[in-house]
Amino acid sequence: MFVAGNVLEGLATVLEWVLTLYMYVIIARALISWVNPDPWNPIVQFLERATEPVLYPIRRWLGWRMGIDLSPIIAILLIIFLQYALVRSLFEMASRMH
Repeated sequence: MFVAGNVLEGLATVLEWVLTLYMYVIIARALISWVNPDPWNPIVQFLERATEPVLYPIRRWLGWRMGIDLSPIIAILLIIFLQYALVRSLFEMASRMH
């Protein structure tokens, strides 16, 4: 049973790193959007392609409130929720299997 616990612990660790990295990508895109970046810059294109699949549905659901795009904040809050709810649950399940 300890093997399954180690696998779950590894999965939880990787998921936590991926969520944290994606949160930083969202923050970078939000910061870059303040300075009117060159749309042909490869970094700007990467940030847009990496975050738009998550931000667009939130933006469509939320709409524009007070002329401010709140979708990065909502996405970051969802990531934090997943880190607390899903990742911690996986770590707890793994510790009970040891």
